[in-house]
Amino acid sequence: MKKGFFVSCILLLIVLSGCNHKDSLATISRASDSEHANTFKELNIGELFEFDLTLNHADKTWVTIWIEKYENGKKDTQPLLELSYGRGPGKVQEGDIGFGIIHTDDAPLGFLYAPNVNITPQEIENIRSVGVFTGWDYAIEEEKIALKEGKTQLLGAYRVSKGNSIRTYDLHEEHEVKKMIHDDKKVFLLKIKVDEL
Repeated sequence: MKKGFFVSCILLLIVLSGCNHKDSLATISRASDSEHANTFKELNIGELFEFDLTLNHADKTWVTIWIEKYENGKKDTQPLLELSYGRGPGKVQEGDIGFGIIHTDDAPLGFLYAPNVNITPQEIENIRSVGVFTGWDYAIEEEKIALKEGKTQLLGAYRVSKGNSIRTYDLHEEHEVKKMIHDDKKVFLLKIKVDEL
């Protein structure tokens, strides 16, 4: 009897969690085994960070994706890169969004993209230096999470250390993100926000 009740409770939780995502404005997850990201690695041309985004009410939502830049703990007044789009032709829209860095002999090129929209790669300041470490950390996993209307969601951080070591931070914790911004020389935060129109 107890075993049947336990199994029923688990199944109910699974069904309810599925309903919550379906009824939410949007869901996002880290793209697992992204072909685009793998191509970047194989060609050794830079980094690409990709996510799967589902807009459950694409016809009445507005999406903003941007990169915040912090240097020596201070935030730049303007986003490094920003992309906005919305009011899709259908109700449900699924697709990939991402942030890419292409390394060149001069300054690297950064770009953002989403379904049917992107910004042309733009020159960003050189983020590689001798004697420092760089790293990318995802703030979300491969499991879908619901995006709340008007709430900013951190997707990941690209960081440049102050020296010859780099530590890890829990990007799910706001105080850890603040510590990372303070500790590292440069921090680039990839964020998303979905608004209902």
